[in-house]
Amino acid sequence: MSYKESEEIKELSAMDIETLEKKLLEARRELFNFRFQQATRQLTSTSKIKDIKIRIARILTLLAEKKRGVR
Repeated sequence: MSYKESEEIKELSAMDIETLEKKLLEARRELFNFRFQQATRQLTSTSKIKDIKIRIARILTLLAEKKRGVR
């Protein structure tokens, strides 16, 4: 895990549930846009799709932990 990733996790874990849900919605919209760009051959770097999927997974994990009271 790189420094950037660990900083992102710290930043996300400090947020409350409502803010995380907003971030999740933003990330899903971004993923939709990247997929649309890929379908129309406008996306130059396909690694962006992988990165946003990982970010969505992190947010979902933190949301689940917060809702269960683990964090």
